[in-house]
Amino acid sequence: MLAAVADSLGRLADVLTIRDVDGPAAPGAGEVVVRMLAATVNPSDEVSVSGAYGSRTSFPMVPGFEGVGVVEAVGPGVPGRALGRRVLPLGSAGNWQQYKRLGHSWCVPVPDDVPDEVACFAYINPLTATLMVDRFCGPGVREVVVTAAGSAIGRHLAELLTERGITPVGIVRGTPGRGVADAARWRAVIATNEPGWRERLRAAVGPRGADVTFDCVGGAVGGDAFALTAGDGVFVHYGLLSGTPLPAACFTGGGARVELFRLRDTVQKDGGRHLPALFAPVFDNLRRGRLHTAVGPRIGLGELADHLKGPTTGRRAGKILIDPQR
Repeated sequence: MLAAVADSLGRLADVLTIRDVDGPAAPGAGEVVVRMLAATVNPSDEVSVSGAYGSRTSFPMVPGFEGVGVVEAVGPGVPGRALGRRVLPLGSAGNWQQYKRLGHSWCVPVPDDVPDEVACFAYINPLTATLMVDRFCGPGVREVVVTAAGSAIGRHLAELLTERGITPVGIVRGTPGRGVADAARWRAVIATNEPGWRERLRAAVGPRGADVTFDCVGGAVGGDAFALTAGDGVFVHYGLLSGTPLPAACFTGGGARVELFRLRDTVQKDGGRHLPALFAPVFDNLRRGRLHTAVGPRIGLGELADHLKGPTTGRRAGKILIDPQR
């Protein structure tokens, strides 16, 4: 079968190759073989290949945390009705190949009314946004700040927050030609490349500071956002797009409580048996037209390595949609 393989640590564009490999063996007890229908590229794929997850990553490896497929073979102990079901094959990387063998408990059934190109993106950003808003934005939360507000997950957070009557304040880098998807969902959007942006942020959140800050940037921007979070508030740190850790003062000084949110911690418990219930609100929102991801280039798996090596300028906005069967 065709697979995208990373042989060593490094940038995806540098270490990924497309090759023919042996297909999966027959599924063992409690296992299934899934034929992949669609997959995508998420920043978590780049992070895993870079070696940031340390001992959790071994090489060679097939990346790909997000995707949707159909169960083509079942092992002993797996109900026969699982055959032919569309599923999200979770619990590990490996979606950038034509077939994936895994435990049946890690397969989340996809509702019939959710198309492949929507279900493909249901995992990392929509589930993270849903879990964080449910966990940290209960009654009484009014002032919320979101860093990387122009990202896909920033858009998801804004959708979920406005459904709760909370209009967040967004922080963006100010990249030319890019902005938030729906300005009406934001009370203010502040670009860090503009003079006086910290003062504007302080004015936007008020003298008390934010009740909750969602940060996936870290570094100096994350530190500034932390400083403007209320002393009895919560600073939710769930990513490191800047590549630079938060300042030590965020952890050693006074101020807001820092919560390190890791999607893996929630997904990996109970051997995957809790996953269908976890995804129920995500699928419900997808049916309602929320939490959707803009699709950009559509490419075959055989084109993926060359596509990642190509120039980034001029590419159409949106996430890559991979067809693993070509």
